[in-house]
Amino acid sequence: MKSSLKKVWITLWRPAAKISLGVLTLGGFVAGVIFWGGFNTALEMTNTEKFCISCHSMRDTVYPELKGTIHWENNAGIRATCPDCHVPHNWSDKIARKMQASKEVFGSIVGTIDTPEKFEAKRLELAQHEWKRFAANKSLECKSCHSYDSMKWDEMSPRAQAQMKQAAVKDQSCIDCHKGIAHHLPADMASSGGIVSELVAASQSTDYSKGDTYYSVQFLPLYEDEAKTKDGGSLEPASAVKVVGIKDDMLQIELNGWRKVKGFGRVINQDFGMNIPSAALSKNAAQSADIVKGFEQKEDDVTGLKWQQVTATLWVEKKNFVSDISTVWTAAKSAYNTNCSVCHTQPAENHFDANTWPGMFNGMLAFVNFDTDSEAIVLKYLQNHSSDFSKAEH
Repeated sequence: MKSSLKKVWITLWRPAAKISLGVLTLGGFVAGVIFWGGFNTALEMTNTEKFCISCHSMRDTVYPELKGTIHWENNAGIRATCPDCHVPHNWSDKIARKMQASKEVFGSIVGTIDTPEKFEAKRLELAQHEWKRFAANKSLECKSCHSYDSMKWDEMSPRAQAQMKQAAVKDQSCIDCHKGIAHHLPADMASSGGIVSELVAASQSTDYSKGDTYYSVQFLPLYEDEAKTKDGGSLEPASAVKVVGIKDDMLQIELNGWRKVKGFGRVINQDFGMNIPSAALSKNAAQSADIVKGFEQKEDDVTGLKWQQVTATLWVEKKNFVSDISTVWTAAKSAYNTNCSVCHTQPAENHFDANTWPGMFNGMLAFVNFDTDSEAIVLKYLQNHSSDFSKAEH
C-alpha cells in the first residue's frame, strides 16, 4: 500500500518538461475556482436592479412605472426588483435567459429604444416577447414568491376563489390574467383602439338614404338642430337609428327605445327592462315634447319599475355609421375572444342575461386595455348575444 502511494506521489511530482503534473493539476484547479468565482460574481452583478436601470431606456420608462405598483410598495414591506420578475431563479434557466438578453444589450448599444418615442413604438413588441416567455414557463419567476398551495382560499372573494382554484388545477401562468400588473399596457395593443379604427374606416364607405337604418361605431354627439347650436346628448356605439332627413353633412335621425319613467328618463335603452343604453339625452332634450314622443308604459315584473316606450328625433353628423350591424359584431367578437380567452374563465356570450353582463364585464376590464368606445361596443355585443336573445344552450 505504501509503495503504491509512493509511486503515485512520484508520478504526480515528476517533472514534465519543466512543470510537474501535480503542479499543473493544482494550478488548473485554482484557475478553475478563480474563473468560476469571477464568472459568478459578474453574473450576479448583471442580476441586480442597479445594473438593469443603468440603461436610461429602462430607468426613464418602465422603472418609474414599477414604483407605482403593489410590487414596489405594500403593507408587507416586500419589494420585487427587476431580476426578481424577469430572470429565472434556478441556474440553468438563468443562464439561458442571460444568453437571450444579449439581443437586448445589442439593441441598447445601437439605440433601438434610446428615446421615449422609440420605446413606446416598441412597447407592444417588447411586452409580447415577455408575455410569450411567461406563458411558456408558466410564470416561473412569479411562482418563486407566489404559490397556489400557499393561497388562503377562504379569504378571497367568491369570484376570485373560483377563478384562482381553476388556475391552480391547470397550474396556469399568472400573466394570462395579470398583464399590466407592473408596467403600463401598450397604448396601441390590439385590445385598445384597434376595433374602433377598423369600424371607422368601414364607415367611410357608407351611403346614406332616407328611411334606412344605420348603426353607430363610436360615441357621437347629438344635437337638437341641424346647425349644432343646441346639445342633444350622446349616442352610444352600436346603436340603431333610422334616417328621417338629410341636410348637407347632417342626418336627422329617429331613435326608438325604452326609458325608465322615474330617475333615468334621460337614458334611452334598446329594449324593455334591459339596461342596454342607446343614447343619453341632454336634460333639455329629454324633457322636450317636440323631441321625445312617449307611448305605452309597462311595469318590469322583476324590479317593479315602470318603463315607457319612446321615440326621439335628433340630429347627428353624417359619419361613423355602418349599414350592417354584423360588421360591428364581428369586430366585437374578435376583440372579446382575443382579449378574454386567456383569462381563467371566458364565459360564453349567452352565459348571462343582458342585465348581468355589465357587472361581469366591468370585472374583466382590469385585465385588458380597452378604450371607452371599445368597452361600449364589446359590452353591447355581449348583451345582444346574451341569454335574453340567444336560443342556444350555454
